[in-house]
Amino acid sequence: MDYKETLLLPQTEFPMRGNLVQNEPTRYAAWIANDVYGKMKANRKGSESFTLHDGPPYANGHTHIGHALNKVLKDIIVKYHYFNGKSVRFTPGWDCHGLPIEQQVEKKLGGKQKKELLSTAEVRQMCRDHASEFVDIQRSEFKKLGVIADWDNPYLTMDSKFEANIYRTLCAVAKKGLLIERSKPVYWSWAERTALAEAEVEYEDKEDYSIYVAFELSDEAKVRAGIEGNAAIVIWTTTPWTLPANTGISLNPDEIYVRTSDGYIVAEKRYESMIEEGVFNGTVVQKIEAKKFENLYAINPLNGRGSHLVLGEHVLMENGSGCVHTAPGHGEDDYRIGLRYNLEVVMPVDETGCYDNTVVREKLLPNPEEFVGKHIFKCNEPIIELLGDKALKVSKFRHSYPHCWRSHTPLIYRATKQWFISVDGIPEGETKTLREIAQAEVAKTAFYPESGRNRLGSMVENRPDWCISRQRDWGVPIAFFRVKATGEVILDEKVLNFIAMIFEMHSTDAWYSMNIEELLYPGSGYKAEELEKVSDILDVWFDSGSTWNAVLKSRNYDAGEYPADLYIEGSDQHRGWFQSSLFLSTAVEHIAPYKALLTHGFTVDEKGEKMSKSKGNVVAPESVLKEYGSEILRLWVAMSDYQGDLKISGNILKQTADQYRKLRNTFRIMLANLDGLDAIVPYSEMGEIDKWIVAKAKEVFDETHRLFGEYNFVHG
Repeated sequence: MDYKETLLLPQTEFPMRGNLVQNEPTRYAAWIANDVYGKMKANRKGSESFTLHDGPPYANGHTHIGHALNKVLKDIIVKYHYFNGKSVRFTPGWDCHGLPIEQQVEKKLGGKQKKELLSTAEVRQMCRDHASEFVDIQRSEFKKLGVIADWDNPYLTMDSKFEANIYRTLCAVAKKGLLIERSKPVYWSWAERTALAEAEVEYEDKEDYSIYVAFELSDEAKVRAGIEGNAAIVIWTTTPWTLPANTGISLNPDEIYVRTSDGYIVAEKRYESMIEEGVFNGTVVQKIEAKKFENLYAINPLNGRGSHLVLGEHVLMENGSGCVHTAPGHGEDDYRIGLRYNLEVVMPVDETGCYDNTVVREKLLPNPEEFVGKHIFKCNEPIIELLGDKALKVSKFRHSYPHCWRSHTPLIYRATKQWFISVDGIPEGETKTLREIAQAEVAKTAFYPESGRNRLGSMVENRPDWCISRQRDWGVPIAFFRVKATGEVILDEKVLNFIAMIFEMHSTDAWYSMNIEELLYPGSGYKAEELEKVSDILDVWFDSGSTWNAVLKSRNYDAGEYPADLYIEGSDQHRGWFQSSLFLSTAVEHIAPYKALLTHGFTVDEKGEKMSKSKGNVVAPESVLKEYGSEILRLWVAMSDYQGDLKISGNILKQTADQYRKLRNTFRIMLANLDGLDAIVPYSEMGEIDKWIVAKAKEVFDETHRLFGEYNFVHG
């Protein structure tokens, strides 16, 4: 007898090798052909719902490893809830407007000058074509990752119906009384000639001047302050180019100021440090309360104009002189204190970052004609030279400074007329401010990890009014009419609804291709020839911040319910999409657009360094799929602690592939041992060992289920 025939050897058709690179494309194509997503919806009809609202990636360029991490993480969560019996919805989307796409079009055309030869309609069509191309490219690349979603019906922020709903969101904010237009300093990219939002600002090191300047007190000020002899307020600034626009000097109301024997006035707490720095060497001869200086004047040594002495809590004692140079056109704190004291807002800088004719008209500098058309950053040295002995100490230092996220050029604060959402305004029908409503909603939201609550909460607490206007071509227009004679903006509901209807039929391109008479609601009572169009467009963060309205609340998508159960993005979106969505939803509906927020870290190499082409440490999803297959990439996501930065490299992927083989062979052995199993024995009839195994398995399954329910995959 052949003893081999007497053994019950494990048998299975489950292969030892997955051959993922060859088999996955066929498998994923079959999923799409068989409409697996549609069947998932049908299988759970009437069940408890679960809505994961997709944060839109930007339709520009191929997907990178961060995109793959994000979409795979979402896919794992959607499938978990599906297999947990819920009716899931996952509608993918793309952000299609904005500066980066416009820049790509400029490159294709050969620069900004050639772009300016085209009409706005032609530029917008080229931008639309570019975005469409990369929507198709990225969608194809996401499908290769095995991500199941409503790929046939994604949302695109440039679709006509979507654009109409972005505009309707803007109109709803206006109706709540939260939309304001005013001249206010904002982050300005002189390289891109547009205002920027907080989320579009990056910080890089920059070398700047550190300069102490003496502003002589006026004779009247010396008398009223009880000062005899020479007296000059010493200001400190790192932006000499803003000195021509100085209209005030801010002192801390709670501090004591001292006058030195050589005639300089500084905060008492800064005196010793300034002696050590060699700014002056006089001894203290007089102490004066800050409040005695309020509403007195010093003289700007550059132009002889009066500089109003004011009191502000923003004046700190950590550095400088305790006397802050105040130019309301060039700073947020300066602007706020300027409103309180009615300081003049002087703005001599044009959109390209050069001095304009204001310096001549207002006589802001000696020989002002020499400065017109000259870039402000090239004017620091000439201005310091003009100050002469009034510049008490000049040095240079390196510090972290705001830069444009696209051009990587240093930004400036520049007062321009812009549109803002008032964060401290009270929405119509409410008693709390928008900020207070948003803070209350943050308190109700679940966070994964919990640390996200403090991060988002502090950003909501400290954010200034949201500047939502941009001076570009490619975006949703702030489509309001203005009365030429009075400057009044028309917010008539019928006029706005008519424009929204036109946008829904023809896209927002209609704002540029149709004349005012065609866009104006018939019978509105306004005359087209007496009106003009607002030419600004919306910040792209307003676009994506409106997706809860344009996707979840509209009937244009089968995308789930509002508010969504979950938003999932990288941790940088606390200052981006999470925040813009929160403010727009609370402004219009007074609730957050999400019940929970999950954030993941960024992808880095195995040394923990940021990926860059110059370092040669970039891991592209396409290369991983060609070498290993998507399942290895998906396993890497599942086995990584997404709450921190995620390390990935060739070595790490090789280790993941080894772990995959071990898992696969474990499954193979388990399946093979089921061969010949005719019936499941009831638990009551099992032996003690089998009962122990089943009980132990249940413990593991229950714990895994609990951890997955908390989105803790690495321990599950």
